[in-house]
Amino acid sequence: MEPTDLLKKIDKYKAFIDIHRPLTNDEVKELDKYFRIGLTYTSNALEGNTLTLSETKVIIEDGITVGGKPLKDCFEAIGHAKAYDFMLGIARSGSLVFDEAMILNLHNLFYSGVDAANAGKYRSYQVFITGTEYLPPTADEVPAMMKAFIDELNQKSQNLHPVVLAAFAHKRLVEIHPFTDGNGRTARLLMNLILVNRGYQIVSIPPILRLEYINALQASQRSENPSDKAFIQLIAECEIESQKDYCRMFRIEIPKNY
Repeated sequence: MEPTDLLKKIDKYKAFIDIHRPLTNDEVKELDKYFRIGLTYTSNALEGNTLTLSETKVIIEDGITVGGKPLKDCFEAIGHAKAYDFMLGIARSGSLVFDEAMILNLHNLFYSGVDAANAGKYRSYQVFITGTEYLPPTADEVPAMMKAFIDELNQKSQNLHPVVLAAFAHKRLVEIHPFTDGNGRTARLLMNLILVNRGYQIVSIPPILRLEYINALQASQRSENPSDKAFIQLIAECEIESQKDYCRMFRIEIPKNY
């Protein structure tokens, strides 16, 4: 299905879901907990974190480290959960205006337990992305590129479909690669900040789609004939799956013609 058709389907689902809103305060809390654990697990797993979904839940909810697992993996789970809470707070604060502090705070909350010296700070040296020919900008270029990125985000937010805007925000932040580590997870938090702010569902990319995810990003970064189509399509498909999951959890029967 083409991205434009997927966006139409997403908006059709959203309109149907909106009929069954608002949720009670208790339902909102339960939903937040569900995605807090789920998004933390999937986003970390995409980057090689070895924690299972159940282990992620234990660490976040009970504060207990898991025997035999690297402390770094545990700190990543705790940090991501903190960044998720911050993301939700910003997303639900009203009209969204992007700024650098927002992104720096997301990274700082996620990464401070792993590497406090580099948390919430732009990198000071050249980095490389394994498995791709794409070369991120130099460290000296990062501050100016981030300022331009924020300006572009605020401009595009006026005319792009929210799902397309979210995909763009994710893709562009990963391209700039402003941090020493944690760029992908910060990008996925930023993407979901946009989606939640606009009334859409949290997008969680399951580890089983890791290859498709990497290939779609690489297609948008190649030097010849770059294309965002595959990446937008992947994010749109994940949004639809999240909408279906929402309907399942709240026992909302989806019409057969959807």
